[in-house]
Amino acid sequence: MFQQAARPMARAQASRISRSALAADEIPSTDILESWARCVDAGLDAHAAPRLPVVAGGELKRRREQADYVRRLALAELETLFHQIAGSNFLLAFADSEGVILDLYADNRFAMSSSGEPIRAGSQWTEQVAGTNGLGTALAAGKSVAVNGPEHFFSRYDAISCTAAPIRDASGAIVGVLDASSYFESRQRHTQALVQMASAHIENLLLVHQMEAAIVLAIHPRPEFLGTISAGLLAFDAEGRLCACNERARVLLTGLPVRRGAAFGQIFAEPYGRFLARLQGGADIRLRDMLGSSLVASWVNRGPALAVTRPAAAMPVPAAGVAPNFVADDPALRSVLELVAAAVRLGSPLLIQGETGSGKELLARHAHELSGRKGSFVAINCGALPRELFEAELFGYVGGAFTGARREGYQGLIASADGGTLLLDEVRELPLPLQAALLRFLDDQMVRPVGGQKARRVDVQLVAASNVDLDGEVARQRFRADLLYRLNTVQVELPPLRRRRDFAACVRFALAAIDAQASISDAAVAWLKGYAWPGNFRELRSVLTRALLTQSTRRIDLPQLRSLLAMPRGSGADASALRQGATEAVLREFERSGRSVSRTSRNLGVSRTTVYRHLREGNALPPPG
Repeated sequence: MFQQAARPMARAQASRISRSALAADEIPSTDILESWARCVDAGLDAHAAPRLPVVAGGELKRRREQADYVRRLALAELETLFHQIAGSNFLLAFADSEGVILDLYADNRFAMSSSGEPIRAGSQWTEQVAGTNGLGTALAAGKSVAVNGPEHFFSRYDAISCTAAPIRDASGAIVGVLDASSYFESRQRHTQALVQMASAHIENLLLVHQMEAAIVLAIHPRPEFLGTISAGLLAFDAEGRLCACNERARVLLTGLPVRRGAAFGQIFAEPYGRFLARLQGGADIRLRDMLGSSLVASWVNRGPALAVTRPAAAMPVPAAGVAPNFVADDPALRSVLELVAAAVRLGSPLLIQGETGSGKELLARHAHELSGRKGSFVAINCGALPRELFEAELFGYVGGAFTGARREGYQGLIASADGGTLLLDEVRELPLPLQAALLRFLDDQMVRPVGGQKARRVDVQLVAASNVDLDGEVARQRFRADLLYRLNTVQVELPPLRRRRDFAACVRFALAAIDAQASISDAAVAWLKGYAWPGNFRELRSVLTRALLTQSTRRIDLPQLRSLLAMPRGSGADASALRQGATEAVLREFERSGRSVSRTSRNLGVSRTTVYRHLREGNALPPPG
């Protein structure tokens, strides 16, 4: 990857020897380097004046009519964005899929300048003619980009910074692009996040509009996010075949066959007819995906009639485990609980270390109960949120950021935990800029929303959790040392399941949570104890659930476990590998499972996010597609 990135930089810089405006510490991103290479390949001269095509009035009118619906959505977002950043020397534009600007809003001081003068309706800004620029590069790369000052290929645009995000329809095709441009010296840090959120909101509205004959569902692990751009959208036809979905749905269901034509039953652990029967009740309902993750779903477009021949019983959804309802007969765990109790009495930040599936969130909930706080317990999986939207999710955004349900703005996850407890799970996944923002919050307990000027004080008990050695991450410069010093004021480590002295009680407790009437023989428990359990309790619950589903009775015995648990048994070598780190265990299972992320996640009983992270660390990510 780095060699590929170096080649475009060398080629582009060779054609721009006199360009020295980039500061030494501002290394261009891979997106910029690759864009420069495309410009060189297209034969562009960085020092020449670009010749931008401008379509005639009749052609501009035709293009506007062709993009009618998405254009109306875009104009609403542009107006909202314009009021948010008015007076900041900005120009906002909506262009079609060929880079032709259809509409724009501009501050007069910017529009009348020599830099802003060629940016007008009808002008075409593809990379082939305009070089590296926000609008054209977003179209070429198929994703959101920011191009700051000297990163433009043509030197005459050095004074401009622009950020752009493509808009995709329900089929995934790019149908337009939003762009925000400003003077380089007056660019704002939050602009890219605002443009990306506006684009995501348009895409969601467009999907619902295009899928009006289908059943469109919004899904999210937390019900309060069903009406936001954090929700995944899925459209199913009458037979339960997937017609369309947004990018958030693919992220939330990573590892599952989220593709056009996939059956509902391949994604969710429930027959489609039964789900439709429950859906008619009108309220948000819970369901589980095929890898065991719990989600909340709501019916977005209530127009279609549901053809269900007979009512079906709703699947029982286990209630979320609430501390202190867990097994704690292990001496090491009892010591952990005593330390946690002392930490919350002092209101100190708490860092929970432990392997995947060892019960970190359950312990965090226990800490919340011990604290006696009246506010909410809010858990954030830092590895599941999209990086470009993380700041808005964490700190909120000002009112009027979007049309629709969130016109009043969004207070953010930190503020929603005011008076309660905030859990940052997989805290290592926080991007470095957000680590700095979190550190500032820990210093003054003040939260300022994206796009806002006023800050508010928030009182939370902060709990962070990680399944990796954060000291090692600091040494590798992936995690800020000063943030770690604040988070690990009190640090505890949960023992893995294979080392729990109360293993038998843990097995029976997990089984009772799945089915209170089920039982398991002592021989089966003893046999399970010999396994290494790299996925800990999450893997144990998965194995017990599969054992129950394969039996006509509610008793689990040794013979069925021997045939069910086909994974290699724990051995000295396996235990040694696990002690060295979880990455080796995941890579080994990934190869054994035919390099399938879905099967690796299912077999180990860990989340798809965790599998992808270990594959990335082991340089073993499967090719896209």
